[in-house]
Amino acid sequence: MPAPASSETILLIDDENHLRTITARLLELEGYAVLQAPDAYRGLALLAEHADDIILILCDVKLPDANGVELLPRFRQKAPLAEVVLLTAYGTVPDSVRAIKAGAFDYLTKGDSDDQLVVVVDRAVTKARLQRRVAELEKQVGQRATFDTIIGHAPALEAAKHLARQVAPTEATVLLEGPTGAGKELFAQAIHEASPRKNKPLVAVNCSAFAKDLLESELFGYKKGAFTGAMTDKKGLIEEANGGTLFLDEIGELELNLQAKLLRVLESQEFIKVGDTRPTRANVRIVAATNRSLKQEAEQGHFRPDLYYRLSVFVVAVPSLSARRADVPALVASFLPYFAGKLRRSALVPTAAALQLLQAYPWPGNVRELRNVLERAAILTPPGQPLDVASLPLEVQLAAAPAPGPAHEDERSLRNAEMQHIRRILLEANGNKAEAARVLGIAHTTLYRKIQEYGL
Repeated sequence: MPAPASSETILLIDDENHLRTITARLLELEGYAVLQAPDAYRGLALLAEHADDIILILCDVKLPDANGVELLPRFRQKAPLAEVVLLTAYGTVPDSVRAIKAGAFDYLTKGDSDDQLVVVVDRAVTKARLQRRVAELEKQVGQRATFDTIIGHAPALEAAKHLARQVAPTEATVLLEGPTGAGKELFAQAIHEASPRKNKPLVAVNCSAFAKDLLESELFGYKKGAFTGAMTDKKGLIEEANGGTLFLDEIGELELNLQAKLLRVLESQEFIKVGDTRPTRANVRIVAATNRSLKQEAEQGHFRPDLYYRLSVFVVAVPSLSARRADVPALVASFLPYFAGKLRRSALVPTAAALQLLQAYPWPGNVRELRNVLERAAILTPPGQPLDVASLPLEVQLAAAPAPGPAHEDERSLRNAEMQHIRRILLEANGNKAEAARVLGIAHTTLYRKIQEYGL
């Protein structure tokens, strides 16, 4: 049987030809494409052939060659994102409970009203759509970034992407400079994907995530017996990245002795494992990242100058989000569908007021902070409602809000100074008015009056 011309198809498995035909016609009138099978054998064959299109399986419990409940694991195996509704001529509570426990979305008795069938089908299809959307978004999130997937077109970001694109096809070492959460790892992934090494490993390590005494063995590996617990030889991350790219995030956290060993890798493409006496060769390209000035660290003696000069062959400055606030709407539009899918919502749209605040906020935590704020706001937004200002954290509401008062008011005035001080204390207290009043040394009623007066 040819596949229906639809990406949302229902598979109907029932051995009663007349009832199956009537049910299929009802579903087609509701706008669904329907595949029909009279038994489990032909039903499973259709499912295998059209698994990507089938969003719902309607299956009779008693088939000539199988039991519908026992087929549930096979349905899940062939179409894990499709929902299943079981049909039976003689419904009982124990059978219903058994079906639901086995993974069915619902359990219906044949002969129930058409309206009930349509309602259950619509609910099951809605759930399956959301599951597909979540799977699609998670797949996208799991994919490595390319320069085309880095969101934003602000001049500072475009300049960084332009430089990174130029250096990507070369073998040059790259140093990515920028604040935490700005997207340096995305740039590292994009550089790797645009390089001749893209089909080889990209190994990422955060130098600040390991205890200093463990980082050496993680990076360079060790030989059996090098220390207590070293029962076998172990490859280090540098060796794992052989032929590909090694991304060293927060490289400023490396101890000086490890900096010397890394310098040898850059100069000779070889290193010595912990407990070994012979060098190991590894052909790796190094992309490093830092959230502070390595040049200044080198001048102060905290970072080896020779390593800094080898790392800084090509420096790319990844801008903070505050330097490209024009990209905030595009980032919001990218993140919200993902969170809507996770929460099984049909859509999440910010109000104009909320978007204005999000764009005005300075984002000290950069894109990572924006993502976290949006996830929290998505959870707090009631289903079917737009994401409004009330769902945003207080620090976003307060710090991004325009200062109230007459346009001609002098910023040096006592009134403005009081307003800014109260705003700062409220932020420090995370919106806790009782705590803010205590810190300010005023009564609760006075604080509430000031909040109302200043529009805080």
